[in-house]
Amino acid sequence: MTDPTKPLKVLVYSDDVDVRKQVILALGRRPHPDLPEVEYVEVATEPVVVAQMDAGHIDLAVLDGEAVPAGGMGIAKQLKDELRHCPPIVVLTGRPQDGWLATWSRAEASVSHPLDPVELARTVVGLLRPAHATA
Repeated sequence: MTDPTKPLKVLVYSDDVDVRKQVILALGRRPHPDLPEVEYVEVATEPVVVAQMDAGHIDLAVLDGEAVPAGGMGIAKQLKDELRHCPPIVVLTGRPQDGWLATWSRAEASVSHPLDPVELARTVVGLLRPAHATA
């Protein structure tokens, strides 16, 4: 088990600052009492996402599939193909019907716009909890 006092690092990628803020507000400082606090890494461009993920200090990434010029689904696919130990990824899709694209990207989960804070938190906690318990 990991150190319960060490914050979890969650990368939040979108070219839209409002989307990043919605994700952070939905998850809060501690999305679940069983987990440590969360430290957010806000990212607005693909090269910074890749650099942050390459560094290996991210516990989970939330990638906006509607971001431009690089969408979160394409970035997720690239990360899953290129990183040996890629953390879990949640892709934000434009609509629920786009979930199959998130599956193609090899993301562990997807949540559609408009963001439902309860659904997003449940999804993120579901991915962080097992990873945190076995780390």
